[in-house]
Amino acid sequence: MMKFTGIPIKWKLMIGSFIFLIVLFFAYNAAQYIVINHWLLNQTEEEIRKDMDEIQGYFIEKQSDAKDIANANAFIEKLVKNNQLIRILNNEGIPILTVSNELPEDWVDPKTVLKPELSRIWHFDDHLIIMRSPFKTSNFVGTVEIINNLEALDKLNDNLNIVMLSGGMLAILLSGLGGLLLTRQLLKPIQSIIVTMKKIMKNGLQERVVFHDNRDELSYLAILFNEMMGQLEKSFRQQKQFVEDASHELRTPISIIEGYLSLLNRWGKEDPKILDESLSAAMKETTRLRKLVQELLELSQVDSIKGNEIKEYTDPRPIIQQLVNDLSILHPDFKFILHMNKFLEGHLIIPSHHLKQIVLIVLDNAVKYSLHDKTIEINVSTLQNNTVNIQIVDQGIGIPEEDLPFVFDRFYRVDKARSRKQGGSGLGLAIAKRIAHTYHGDIIIRNNENKGISVTISLPFISEI
Repeated sequence: MMKFTGIPIKWKLMIGSFIFLIVLFFAYNAAQYIVINHWLLNQTEEEIRKDMDEIQGYFIEKQSDAKDIANANAFIEKLVKNNQLIRILNNEGIPILTVSNELPEDWVDPKTVLKPELSRIWHFDDHLIIMRSPFKTSNFVGTVEIINNLEALDKLNDNLNIVMLSGGMLAILLSGLGGLLLTRQLLKPIQSIIVTMKKIMKNGLQERVVFHDNRDELSYLAILFNEMMGQLEKSFRQQKQFVEDASHELRTPISIIEGYLSLLNRWGKEDPKILDESLSAAMKETTRLRKLVQELLELSQVDSIKGNEIKEYTDPRPIIQQLVNDLSILHPDFKFILHMNKFLEGHLIIPSHHLKQIVLIVLDNAVKYSLHDKTIEINVSTLQNNTVNIQIVDQGIGIPEEDLPFVFDRFYRVDKARSRKQGGSGLGLAIAKRIAHTYHGDIIIRNNENKGISVTISLPFISEI
């Protein structure tokens, strides 16, 4: 079987449709030729039968004998047609009357029959149809032969073939051209995608496919391609921003450490005060650098998690209770209020360590930014849509409304100076949000009416495992 390898798809489609049209054309013409030829032959046979019935009826009605039949030339000549021979044989097969119109007698030998018969023969290039039928009167027993030359019918069939072939070839040519134009039109979105991909290689990810929305599969393909490129461009921008922000965040502690080491190298050897100050600052920045690298690794690990492949179930009550107990010990000046009376029996569809990580990130932020009123409230409740909400409400400094849409972006900090002073890197909420999304959950932050913020962690819930 021939393989169309290395051929453009438009030519494959055109060649395939062209072959299909040829097969369809020849099949249709063959069927049409057979039907028409069969119909013409039936018409010819019907005419011969009518002539046969008329001849036999004439002689039977008159009860003709051999002499009467031999003298019936005038009657037979009225019936005989062009390229036809009518012959009447006696019982011994001897012709007693022969009338021919341009059909030689010696082309067909006389033959008597006992019952009607119809046959077709070839005399060299001439196609003949022969009908023989016995008949008798009170004075005669014999056979009537009617022989037709089908030359006219054959010529009609030949002309019909020529017309069909010529018309079919013209139709195939027009269909081929039409198929080429139609294929080009249909493949325009694909060609546009190819052109756009080449532009993307040359100019960047901002290029998009230009197309007319015909609401078909190819238009849908172009739409999906543009959406995919939009997401890809957004991902590259975020990655670029992430690298720039990470570089900046890493550069700052390194520069501080480098500065203190330089100070230490110059004067710290002789001055214990400078030595202590430099070592303390370097250790502080090293700790912050280690924490930043750890958060970057955690963020990378979270991005590689596929929530659909992990089915772990966790009771949130002991985890949240333990976190509250630990933070109460670490921050004795804070008051933590925990409400879990609206939580129904069941489990969250998330591993315990990831649940602990999310809640700890939010609680840690609440502690950091609650400067005066150090009351933090935690409410755990089960909703009717198989979701559990973990709401953490603080009375801290809040977040400006214009900053709320960006607080989950990596390295975004509302007050950079204050965040840096308190050890924040701007990665905590990004990690928490990504973990929640991984397990088909979400995190929403809203400002309270008076002061502080409310952080709601929503995660899927199952009552029975």
